[in-house]
Amino acid sequence: MREILNYCADIPIERFEAGAVLLEEGKWSGRLFILEDGEVEVDRGDTTVAVVGEPGSMFGEMSVLLDVPHTATVRAATAVTARVAEDGTAFMRRHPEVAFFLARLLAQRLNAATTYLVDLKQQFEGHGDHLGMVGEVLDALIHQQEEDFIPGSDREPDPRM
Repeated sequence: MREILNYCADIPIERFEAGAVLLEEGKWSGRLFILEDGEVEVDRGDTTVAVVGEPGSMFGEMSVLLDVPHTATVRAATAVTARVAEDGTAFMRRHPEVAFFLARLLAQRLNAATTYLVDLKQQFEGHGDHLGMVGEVLDALIHQQEEDFIPGSDREPDPRM
C-alpha cells in the first residue's frame, strides 16, 4: 500500500490529533484520505470494525466512488498525518493508476467477504433462523448492480451511446 503515496505528492498534508474525526458516518464530504503516519479507528455505529496504521491506506473511497454519505466514522486513534484530497473524484480522475490500485483493493475485500459468506452458507444452510438467510445475502451481494451504471470513460465513451 505504501507505493500509493508515490502518486499523492500533489495532495496537501494535514495533521490530526488523537480523537479527531476525519470522516463521519452518514455525512457526505467528497474527501479522500491517504494515511501517511499514525493509526485510525474505523467505526460503523457503535462497533469498531478496524484499526488501521498502514501507510497508503485510503479512507472515504466508498463514499467517493458510490457518491453516498460515508458508511463509517474514521477517527484518529493516535496523532495522524494524512494526504487529503478535498475532491476525491477529481483526484481519481487525474490519477487513474490510483483508481486501478483502489479497484484491486476493493476486489480483494469483496473476494474476502464473499468467501466468508460462502463458508457461513455452507455451515448454516439448513437452519430455519436468520443464519439460514446467508444464501440470500450472498446472492444479492454477487448480483446487485446499480441500474444507472454507465460503462466507458471520458476518453472512451460507451459505444452504445
